[in-house]
Amino acid sequence: MSESEPRQKPSLFERLSTMLSGAPEDRDDLLEMLRDAHERKLLDADALSIFEGALEVAEMTVSDVMVPRSQMDVIELSDSKPAEVIAEMVNTRHSRYPVIGENRDEVVGILLAKDLLAYLVNADAFSLQAVLRPPVFVPETKRLNVLLREFRSMRNHMAIVIDEHGSVAGLVTLEDVLEQIVGEIIDEYDDDEVADNIVAETATKWRVKASVEVGAFNEKFATAFSDAESDTVGGLITHHLARVPHRGESVVLGGFKFTVLRADGRRVWLMTVERV
Repeated sequence: MSESEPRQKPSLFERLSTMLSGAPEDRDDLLEMLRDAHERKLLDADALSIFEGALEVAEMTVSDVMVPRSQMDVIELSDSKPAEVIAEMVNTRHSRYPVIGENRDEVVGILLAKDLLAYLVNADAFSLQAVLRPPVFVPETKRLNVLLREFRSMRNHMAIVIDEHGSVAGLVTLEDVLEQIVGEIIDEYDDDEVADNIVAETATKWRVKASVEVGAFNEKFATAFSDAESDTVGGLITHHLARVPHRGESVVLGGFKFTVLRADGRRVWLMTVERV
């Protein structure tokens, strides 16, 4: 390169390579170096969050992010008319559905909403069995980074999760995995899913979206948290800690244990709430 030619600015990966030339000894050491890079303005908050999420995915299993069996929205094979299937889709608003036989342990296929379009003008030709895609089954112990690789290679977006006994434990989607890396992915229906903001797992434990307003939480659980500093439950936890909590971190407030399930470098997305 001649002296007259301007020197190109080092790329992000070149800067990272220089920063990491000390060869981190383990995952924690690598995370520390990445966070140091953020403090030195080599990484912005979004990039740091993605790096953290990608590293955490390698340590997580399907059971950490799956939709439990009891909360699966399914189509029954006995639904023989397009109108019956479409009515269920309108109520639940997903693009893919497990189709079951006699019970939830008998998943016979996956139905894509787009596969019904051809039958809107020819309902008599509809056969649910004929439009099903073969289901993919994965163990609940499979690591998320392995599942993500399989989703990409198989061009698949949903898998049925089975437990050690071969029974259906839940389902997992490509979006569930990607959200662990990039944060929650908001689609056009998410604002309408108010009923899913607080979902009971047991008599004393709930999955709660961090976007739930403090007032709504107080009304649901007969608590008296103040909304003077924070409008949402996620903001309440962040304000209490004076920082954004990490995934897996817990805090006890007002007789409840809040455990973060999903978070990135900017905010909390999802948590469990348990009476203590």
